[in-house]
Amino acid sequence: MRKFRVKIDQDALSDIQEITSWYEGKSNGLRKRFRCNVINQIHDLSFNPLIFAIRYKEIRCVKVNKFPYLIHYYANRDNSTIEVLAVFSISRNPKVWEERTK
Repeated sequence: MRKFRVKIDQDALSDIQEITSWYEGKSNGLRKRFRCNVINQIHDLSFNPLIFAIRYKEIRCVKVNKFPYLIHYYANRDNSTIEVLAVFSISRNPKVWEERTK
């Protein structure tokens, strides 16, 4: 099995920063746990990104462990890369994602 190279879009980095800032004052250590879970989940994707189903427009999603967020990504088999496009709450209106992909 080959390892995929991971690229995280600026929008996805902004999503992660916004979420970690929101968790800052919620509970002791929650911010750090969220950030670690996202990093670990993205790292794990590099080994087997194709196991998750395509949800729309060639975009796959994986849930962040123990948090109500989905990592949206595109896996390119031809050049073995993954592009992380967004990290959104599962309760967020999907129209926000549709607007971003236009």
